[in-house]
Amino acid sequence: MRYLSDIIEGLAFTELQGSADIEITAIVFDSRKVIPGCMFVAVKGTIVDGHDYILQAIKEGAVAVICEELPSRVTGEVDFLMVADSAIALGIVSANFYENPSSKLKLVGVTGTNGKTTIATLLYKLFRDLGYKCGLLSTVENQINGEVIQATHTTPDPVELNRLLNDMVEQGCDYCFMEVSSHAIAQHRIGALKFTGAIFSNLTHDHLDYHKTFEKYLKAKKTFFDELPSNAFALTNIDDKNGNVMLQNTNAHKKTYGLKSMADYKARILENQFEGLLLQIDNEEVWFKMVGTFNAYNLLAVYAAAMLLEQDKTKILTSLSKLTGAKGRFDYIVAPNKVIGIVDYAHSPDAIQNILSTVHDIRKNSEKVITVIGCGGDRDKAKRPIMAKVACEWSDRVILTSDNPRSEDPAQIIKDMEEGVDPAFKRYTLSIVDRREAIKTACMLAKPGDIVVVAGKGHEKYQEIHGVKNHFDDMEELGAIFKEMN
Repeated sequence: MRYLSDIIEGLAFTELQGSADIEITAIVFDSRKVIPGCMFVAVKGTIVDGHDYILQAIKEGAVAVICEELPSRVTGEVDFLMVADSAIALGIVSANFYENPSSKLKLVGVTGTNGKTTIATLLYKLFRDLGYKCGLLSTVENQINGEVIQATHTTPDPVELNRLLNDMVEQGCDYCFMEVSSHAIAQHRIGALKFTGAIFSNLTHDHLDYHKTFEKYLKAKKTFFDELPSNAFALTNIDDKNGNVMLQNTNAHKKTYGLKSMADYKARILENQFEGLLLQIDNEEVWFKMVGTFNAYNLLAVYAAAMLLEQDKTKILTSLSKLTGAKGRFDYIVAPNKVIGIVDYAHSPDAIQNILSTVHDIRKNSEKVITVIGCGGDRDKAKRPIMAKVACEWSDRVILTSDNPRSEDPAQIIKDMEEGVDPAFKRYTLSIVDRREAIKTACMLAKPGDIVVVAGKGHEKYQEIHGVKNHFDDMEELGAIFKEMN
């Protein structure tokens, strides 16, 4: 419980109706979660406007309200604070309510289209292995010193985010490594946080259903770097064409990493196999358990960040050589008849190309690559034909299927994907709506040594159809099919 006067510190409000000398039990922006004595923040969302629920929140016991517009009628004694942007205000009051936990540990954010989860997860595993107490906020799961907490969003809402950070502080964490999504930046979920460092992985076509244009998507990512303090570090992939853009206008210490260009932290791939990678990093040759050029970038980003956090070079590389990445990222399984199955979360054109080009680089000439791929419903439709096109370009056979259709007709999603299939490749492409059947078909088409890539869902344990989440695990499905093939 905190006093309103403490919670609104640093908040730019145009009007305060009532007294700042009242106690607040919680910060709430969902009227369904209102409890007596709480502060309700009316946020204008993409679908729902919290201002429509102010009176309901007051009825349920809210004693203070932050809003952009006052309701036409008010009953009971309630404090009102008028602000220009409630979303920004929510971040500030949430941080204040939990006494600004991000300033009490070293918080490192990772942003980019691909690689966020792997980089954040590897940093978390690395620093725990180095003896530190750490927290992780990621798409796959949140963790506090090994305790797993289910993740519902890549970046939680400001209230949940600060609550989790506060839990980390109370449990003695020295570091927190978190994914920072473009949605979270645009919606000001991280606005009041104090970052020690930021890492940029890459930027490709994704989330245009939300941002509308690539320029706005780019701007969202760049805003994260623009707002870093001068004592933080800004680490960017200099090989990505947008890498330098992230460093423009930031006050943070600018650092770069790359495989191709001149960079502060540089690596070279010596060997790339299904069993792992041999890299030369800062003149040291190290074998890693991860696979592919994209993971070479991820490992280099982690190494560079750890060096910037003043860790010992030898200890970093020794620990990293033992670690595996995040769940559902290039996980593979081998059938008794030597068919190789690979499951990956890749759900953007660039991510699909990264996975399939890695397979292409590692395989011998005789093996066939059969790719099972779908696209999510209620998401960026423009990338659907592009993803199918990329899959066809890098595969010998492709099966278009359902991902998480959500509220959309899965057959229509597949039709959208089919628009990207070159006429010359249509005879090598199948469309099977049922994902289980699609995976089974791919395995049945595969001969010993062939590679079946199942893309799009990775770590997810469900498939969402018409708003209902049904249990579905790509790796589980592959394992069961491979067992039947024995």
